[in-house]
Amino acid sequence: MRALIPTGDPAEPVAFADVPEPATRPHEALVKVEAFSVNRGETFKLEKPAPGERPGKDIAGLVVQQAADGSGPSGITRVVGHPMAGGWAEYVAVPTDALTALPDGVSVLQGAALPLAGLTALRLLRAAGPLPGRRVLLTGASGGVGHYVTELAAAAGAQVTAVTRDAERGARLAGLGAADIVHDVADACGPYDVVLESTGGRALPLALARLARRGTLIWFGQASRTPVTLDFFDFFHGPESAVIRHFHYLDADSRLDDDLAALVRLTAEGRLHPEIGRVTDWADTATALTDLRDRRIRGKAVLTLS
Repeated sequence: MRALIPTGDPAEPVAFADVPEPATRPHEALVKVEAFSVNRGETFKLEKPAPGERPGKDIAGLVVQQAADGSGPSGITRVVGHPMAGGWAEYVAVPTDALTALPDGVSVLQGAALPLAGLTALRLLRAAGPLPGRRVLLTGASGGVGHYVTELAAAAGAQVTAVTRDAERGARLAGLGAADIVHDVADACGPYDVVLESTGGRALPLALARLARRGTLIWFGQASRTPVTLDFFDFFHGPESAVIRHFHYLDADSRLDDDLAALVRLTAEGRLHPEIGRVTDWADTATALTDLRDRRIRGKAVLTLS
């Protein structure tokens, strides 16, 4: 089968190669990929790919071989899946606990845009605790996670302040329910009960300073790729006794398939709106990757294999 593999070349990060079709383990279904989406974190890993690494975590397609142990969707079922690798290919083996069926009302394009960003947002907000009436500051809100967090948090009754440098993205986030849009963390007016921080660098200390006493900052990324410096004594100027919590979306008590099913249900009900910035053939993946890296794509880039 054909698959996209890393090249290590920044100008053309992936190229087609002929590789063996995946051999499925008993708990894995074989999925014919119809669409996949790209996450910004994947563009980082492509800069220095590990030997034999095969990218691709967000896919939608058709089960063509049910798992041998009988678990998961049966054959000829439309699905969305979250394999840990290998999804940028004609076929991928996906553990059945990382698959859920797509109803007719949700397209494969929407499905492919859901997994990593949607799972991160859903689990992040669960980690934040009850939201009605609480003030939430969200940094790095321009990406897919920020989109889903804003829509879900606002729907749950939170008052969301979203930080984005992009005026167009700001207008979109306001339309999804953000109460306030600021273009720099320094412009946010605290105190906030919860800070959701994904930028790192100078942004995290600034966001922390706007946290309420005994509030919670959940650190779920470092998009700036710059380490954070904190001063113990700064906490006494506002966020005294605050909690800083590290977050990884895979460290959760819920199952991937259950949470994927929740995201699909919310989409089917019109309560969650995957934002697709570009749809193109997978032959153009290298271009989409460089455009995503250089922030020329707003919303998810979804590649089709049709």
